[in-house]
Amino acid sequence: MANLKQVYVCSNCGYESSKWNGKCPSCGEWNTFEETTAAVVKSGRNTTKKTADITGGIRSINEIDGSFNEVRYSTGLSELDRVLGGGLVKGSLVLLGGEPGIGKSTILLQICKTLCQNKSVLYVSGEESMRQIKMRAERLGVLSNNLYLLAHTDAEAVCEAVKKEKPDIVIIDSIQTMNISAISSSQGSITQVRECTNLFMRTAKSEEIPFFIVGHVNKDGAIAGPKVMEHIVDAVLYFEGQRNMSYRILRAVKNRYGSTNEIGVFEMTDKGLMEVDNPSMMLLSGRPVDVSGCCVACVMEGSRPIMAEVQALVAKSGFASPRRTSTGFDYNRMSIIIAVLEKRLGFYFGNLDVFMNIVGGLRLDEPAADLSIALALYSSLTDKVIPDKLIALGEIGLGGELRSISHITQRLSEIERLGFEKCIVPKSSLKGIDTSKYSMQVVGTYSIKNAFKEAFI
Repeated sequence: MANLKQVYVCSNCGYESSKWNGKCPSCGEWNTFEETTAAVVKSGRNTTKKTADITGGIRSINEIDGSFNEVRYSTGLSELDRVLGGGLVKGSLVLLGGEPGIGKSTILLQICKTLCQNKSVLYVSGEESMRQIKMRAERLGVLSNNLYLLAHTDAEAVCEAVKKEKPDIVIIDSIQTMNISAISSSQGSITQVRECTNLFMRTAKSEEIPFFIVGHVNKDGAIAGPKVMEHIVDAVLYFEGQRNMSYRILRAVKNRYGSTNEIGVFEMTDKGLMEVDNPSMMLLSGRPVDVSGCCVACVMEGSRPIMAEVQALVAKSGFASPRRTSTGFDYNRMSIIIAVLEKRLGFYFGNLDVFMNIVGGLRLDEPAADLSIALALYSSLTDKVIPDKLIALGEIGLGGELRSISHITQRLSEIERLGFEKCIVPKSSLKGIDTSKYSMQVVGTYSIKNAFKEAFI
């Protein structure tokens, strides 16, 4: 017999406690405990449970067919396939998160156009009626006899329908609207989200049916619900971008079947999300001419080199403590670069406001962008204009030296293709590379001081 009791669960790691704590003893996060209801089963003295014999399910790893080429489905969007690692894996559970209105439901309905050509798709919605989904499908041009709709919020009933109808692909929109009737907590609670995800996971693995699950995000940008939900699924995809901008970036933060470094770039139109085949040209469009503080960086997103425009503004501060703001670049990394410029080159930023921005909503996490950041800061400080056809790559050390970067060949090929005339790179990265085969000028240097001289010759 089961009775109910109130417990407190950490929304970050799922740790349970009988009392509220300001700081989670397990993960160390603050203010993450939420009150929920747990069922407790009373055990009697003679209660015994026979353990099942599972030795028959043990198999050699060489006996298991691991050919992904036969179990991956193409979604029809090459950018999404790239992020997934080559396509949708049979029996996988994919979690898609992002801000409201950024395009989660749109992209999942769009891929049904290709998937439904030779496969059946079950679209389960707990937020919209079937009529609303059809109106959106007509606008996107997604109408097929192989697309089936179900408006229901009972997770157990949905799984029973999946086992009975056996569709090839299932889409759940969204996990926060699903519930299990045996659990007394409300929809969207930590317990409901965790148990519903577990139920869908077991169904996906047992029936070998891939599931797409839409997840809402909280005010901090993380997927609402327990952090353990992200550990359950096979892949976690995030839609990034601003709602008032047309470009969207799809990034994998977890992927058991591919790399987490790949990104997909889309543009939101009235016909849905359109793929951007050349993200570099998109991110560099509208660059200002003859303006100081602007430089171009080249970063690697998986196997793809992408150009990004770096903008810096250095201005006199009107406060006793100057402001430091960074959008799209690590704030602490920017502070280190400013300290190197002050110590090694003698430039003073002590009473100046510094504002850093990466155009297009892209976030630069790679150290190869350090030299571009430093050049933009120097350009804005001295009001010297960086040539439009110049690009700089390199990691800056605390001694003012330039450290080597990876994938230099792929970067140089992309830089040459986009028409740049001069590229400054660390000298150590050019070992074994014939720079004469490039139509542009490739300059190698060991220090940031020499790099500045080469940039403003």
